[in-house]
Amino acid sequence: MKTLIVEDDFTCRLLLLEYLKAYGLPHVAVNGKEAVEAVRMALEAGDPYQLICLDLMMPEMGGQAALKQIRDLEEAKGILSTHGAKIVVTTALNDMKNVFTAFSSLGDAYLVKPIDRTKLLEIVRRLGLIQ
Repeated sequence: MKTLIVEDDFTCRLLLLEYLKAYGLPHVAVNGKEAVEAVRMALEAGDPYQLICLDLMMPEMGGQAALKQIRDLEEAKGILSTHGAKIVVTTALNDMKNVFTAFSSLGDAYLVKPIDRTKLLEIVRRLGLIQ
């Protein structure tokens, strides 16, 4: 599974790497700007990400803006969100506005920190990426 972890917090990044490394070596971006560029490059190479774990509060470009731009990149390549990367928002923000915005921007799941390994893997299974 080709995975991109988008997280500015070092500890959270390490946890997500540890949780997901058994399913393929994840790539890392520390802000939304890097994430959008990584997705663009992967799409251009014909090797898109299957899973993106996306934090919302990051420097340079936040997760909500990155989510929208990622879906725009996929759409420009003719990829519908249902066939694009599965995007799991991983954040400390648990308010309805952020949840609604993430799903409105075609995020696939919303997971509130601290990230629980069992819940994360359950979501990834439900999204059909692992057994």
